[in-house]
Amino acid sequence: MTDDPKANLHASNPGTVELSRSGNVVRLTLAREKYLNAMTWTMYEQLSRHLEIVAQDTDARVVILQGKGSKALASGTDIHQFADFNGARGIEYEKQIDQIVTQLATLPKPTIAAIEGYAVGGGMALAAACDLRYGNQSAKIGIPIARSLGNCLALSNYRRLANLLGTGKVKELIYTARLMDADESRHCGFLTDIFPDQTFQDNITAVAENIAAGAPLTLWATKIAFIRQEEWMHHHIDDMVDFSDVIQRVYDSQDFHEAVAARMSKLPSPPWLGR
Repeated sequence: MTDDPKANLHASNPGTVELSRSGNVVRLTLAREKYLNAMTWTMYEQLSRHLEIVAQDTDARVVILQGKGSKALASGTDIHQFADFNGARGIEYEKQIDQIVTQLATLPKPTIAAIEGYAVGGGMALAAACDLRYGNQSAKIGIPIARSLGNCLALSNYRRLANLLGTGKVKELIYTARLMDADESRHCGFLTDIFPDQTFQDNITAVAENIAAGAPLTLWATKIAFIRQEEWMHHHIDDMVDFSDVIQRVYDSQDFHEAVAARMSKLPSPPWLGR
């Protein structure tokens, strides 16, 4: 625990994940607008529970993942969640997040990521787990961890991003910590399409309703086909390749802890010393 009043403020605003439905279309809304929908443990747990419910809901045909407000889908995991981390906790965290992202990726329903504004870090990982990704003209997408906390991803999230963008593109984005705009994100294949800011939600609803009107078994069979291909190609590889030593070194490092402390106190991040 910490006596930092800013940290306590964040702790008192854990956010929610709202589940709503209109007809056969389900919306999962990451609701922590004041903090650009930065994810907390509470939100990750709620997202997981909602995904369990939706997976069993025979009336749900399409799922939209969106953020509250128009500034972000999600700006990653809230920095204050890392205040008491060490290597062992880092391994546990990456495993937990990987399980939830995989739960989204393997949901037996078509999924749409509706990206207004930022989808960075964990927000990009969640979007990558969806079947279709639509952005507004203000979309900013990337994983700037090399300039923020100096942490890493789970192995399967690196793989999922590489499958979408290619290994070289993922390396370039992470190494440089830059964010892609909407046009670049569509050009490289991450975004399915871009919709105008003013009509973004109307366009998302139209896409979802069009999909929901399709043959249910065709939608289901197509999703299952790609899930099984993914499992066949990669599931056992991730299990066989041990990445825990890398995660532990990153989350045990002085670089990481100094970066977390600096970001929480709004001070400049420390220079990376290559430890």
